[in-house]
Amino acid sequence: MPETERIVIDTAPLISLVAALGDLKVLQSLYSQVLVPFEVCQEILAGGSSGFAVAEFETADWLQRWSNPLEISPSLLIPSLDRGEASVIQLAINEKVQTVCIDETVGRRVAKSNGLLVTGSIAILLRAKKEGGSFSMQEAIQRMRNRRIRLSEKLVNFALSQAGESDRSLI
Repeated sequence: MPETERIVIDTAPLISLVAALGDLKVLQSLYSQVLVPFEVCQEILAGGSSGFAVAEFETADWLQRWSNPLEISPSLLIPSLDRGEASVIQLAINEKVQTVCIDETVGRRVAKSNGLLVTGSIAILLRAKKEGGSFSMQEAIQRMRNRRIRLSEKLVNFALSQAGESDRSLI
């Protein structure tokens, strides 16, 4: 779990954190700067069919949103990497931010191969819990699953164990 002051974040973790906790305040409490590339802003604001997380994203006025598309390196424009993930990696490189928050496996792999530290939504929840967060990890995970956010059993068990909640059973 990288602990840095600045982070660039992808769409899936933003949605996951809203699902887990109802807002994005956890990011504000853990990081001095949370950077969001233009491409990620567009994905969030598109909102899918339900518009989930749009209001929470818009009210988080402390997020540093890029207002213009990034020029993404051709080496990041690979078919298995979506534009949001590529923009997160590119912005981190451009702004010399050492940590990115990406949940998808391919994006995490590409970020690491570009010398970046990687965290994800569950790691952010664990860090918040470690730093005194008063939420139930089990309930946060259940809310994420209720939103159809896929989490492996291995990751869920790890998160519950690290949060000291491994004796509970998930519904």
